[in-house]
Amino acid sequence: MTRVFSGVKPTGHLTLGNYLGAMRQWAAEDQHRSDALFCVVDLHALTVDHDPARVRRLSRQAASLLLAAGLDPQLCTVFVQSHVDEHARLSYVLECVATDGEMRRMIQYKEKAARERGRGGSVRLSLLTYPVLMAADILAYGAKDVPVGNDQTQHVELARDLAVRFNQRYGHTFVVPRATNPAVAARVMNLQDPASKMGKSDDVGPGIVYLLDEPDVVRKKVMRAVTDSGREVVYDREARPGLANLLEILAACTGAGPAELAGGYDSYGALKKDTAEAVVEVLRPLQERHKELCADPGYVEDVLREGAEKARAMARPTVDAAYRAIGLLPPVNAAR
Repeated sequence: MTRVFSGVKPTGHLTLGNYLGAMRQWAAEDQHRSDALFCVVDLHALTVDHDPARVRRLSRQAASLLLAAGLDPQLCTVFVQSHVDEHARLSYVLECVATDGEMRRMIQYKEKAARERGRGGSVRLSLLTYPVLMAADILAYGAKDVPVGNDQTQHVELARDLAVRFNQRYGHTFVVPRATNPAVAARVMNLQDPASKMGKSDDVGPGIVYLLDEPDVVRKKVMRAVTDSGREVVYDREARPGLANLLEILAACTGAGPAELAGGYDSYGALKKDTAEAVVEVLRPLQERHKELCADPGYVEDVLREGAEKARAMARPTVDAAYRAIGLLPPVNAAR
């Protein structure tokens, strides 16, 4: 089977965008058709100023939400990145293949570095190099398909480039991956700023629907969503981004097409009301399952421990092969 790898970063509470753009597809499709690994990429959360206790708390919450979304440990591997040393081991080797120019061209680096400087803070070196760690996350497992949102596609392309370059220089070692994107709602936008994605790292605000928001909170946020000038309900991503965002969210929740849905409304209010109720219903089973998992923390810990063991066993042969290929001397006990 084609191996799949993807992950979530515990830099904030997971959002509707994480669910509609990725997690739901992981549960409904990817874990069934593939040898799939899903990871809480906690090392990536250290690239900016952070509260250690909050990172640990959000890592546990993210793992619980992955399971609540329908990931089944009997079908896939769920684990925490820092529990598997091979990620960090391979990252340094790939840094020796990547170039400074490649790192500085990363769009997310430019945006996040500018934001940090704007706050008067310093930019950590790990913010520049973390796309290489992301490449290591993927390449360590020989993953062919990497389900990601549109904003992460550039990072998967970097992983492809590094895999090809390493294979050409040092011998075939890595599977060359590809990004896969869901057709609808691959990038859910902020309800108050349709030009920006609904990011979990953003400040708390009315434009972000979190997976654990209470139903009344969800309704309030959707009903207050920014729309566009004009009265007609039409689907036009370029000219009417606020309206298009609502239609895409409703489409992702109901299975209908956004353009088709637009023809059924003659007012923004009716569209907002239906979208709000659709989101509440989509999140209801996830929230109920999450509550059950919180009442049984030992189960989540067992899943993560067993997942890390499985992931380690899958990654180690590839990482060891990369060490040999690039010229590193094997440990003495391994050479005997």
